[in-house]
Amino acid sequence: MDNSNHIQRQLQDAHHSGTALNIIGGDSKSWYGREPVGEPLHVGEHQGIINYMPSELVVTVRAGTKLSDIADALDQHRQRLPFDPPYFGESATIGGTVACNFSGPRRPYAGSCRDYVLGCTMLNGKGEILKFGGEVMKNVAGFDVSRLMAGSLGTLGVLLDISFKILPHRLVEQTVVIDADFKQAIKLMNHWAGTPLPVTAMCTDGQSVYFRICGAPSAVERSQREIGGSMYDDGKNFWKDLREHQLPFFDTDKTLYRLSVPAASAFTPLEGTVASDWFIGWGGAQRWLASDLPFEVVQSYAKKLGGHARMMRGGDRAEEVFAPLPPALMTLHKKLKHSFDPKGILNPGRMYKDL
Repeated sequence: MDNSNHIQRQLQDAHHSGTALNIIGGDSKSWYGREPVGEPLHVGEHQGIINYMPSELVVTVRAGTKLSDIADALDQHRQRLPFDPPYFGESATIGGTVACNFSGPRRPYAGSCRDYVLGCTMLNGKGEILKFGGEVMKNVAGFDVSRLMAGSLGTLGVLLDISFKILPHRLVEQTVVIDADFKQAIKLMNHWAGTPLPVTAMCTDGQSVYFRICGAPSAVERSQREIGGSMYDDGKNFWKDLREHQLPFFDTDKTLYRLSVPAASAFTPLEGTVASDWFIGWGGAQRWLASDLPFEVVQSYAKKLGGHARMMRGGDRAEEVFAPLPPALMTLHKKLKHSFDPKGILNPGRMYKDL
């Protein structure tokens, strides 16, 4: 269903009146970022697959299309969105996924959501329809706005249509597990990440380290022998539960922090935490912490490791939830925001208080 004209009229009215808008698709990720404000702008009915070319590995969809509907269509041709997007709810849409730039356990080995966006059609803060990129990889001259929309949390524009590069399913998938604490697991994950083995996900809970291997049957079998460990029979559900935050670790009332650090960073628990407060994914580069420690303390710890932290779930969402930006970079963000949304009506303050 093409609902773009209706969305455009609502946005134009809001621009003229200066009314702040809270963009809502499937409403499966309203917990992410700072507290939403503004009148609801519902875009979930703008859905449907516009163009799917299996032979060209390209699909173009309306932003309100459910992730499940896209997955079903691609599955018919044994194809997939390569970045393994988390749903966080049955109503999850592709527009919300791009707005959050969410990627799953495959992210370090296949690339992020942003990497597979080929082009988009969007509405800016004045209600003007703009189109960027296209349906092939080499389609960008100058500023790559279509990929800039990934991770912008709707603060720059309302996504209408998005084109993606897609990939075929792997022939075989297996998971192996090895007993290891965090220190041992980080060493193992970094070792195997530096080899040509077809490993597509690695994580550790501090007791075991898990490896997902995907590829041709012979390559998977050879990789299993080289890595060692034992077969994990329910691998597909394990990685799905990790992607969707349905593992027991994520069932917590504490604030959930996500730390992005160099994969080889040594694991030394932050003072005030214990090993069971942590879960490590992305081969060591993504570290989850369930703790009620102040965000400033967690951010300082991540910075010492050469990375940054964000508040993923819980905590005080009236305050900042993302890592602070250097003044020059914040100035650039503000200029971009003003260029696309001069009256600041699109998801105001969703990323940062002053944005």
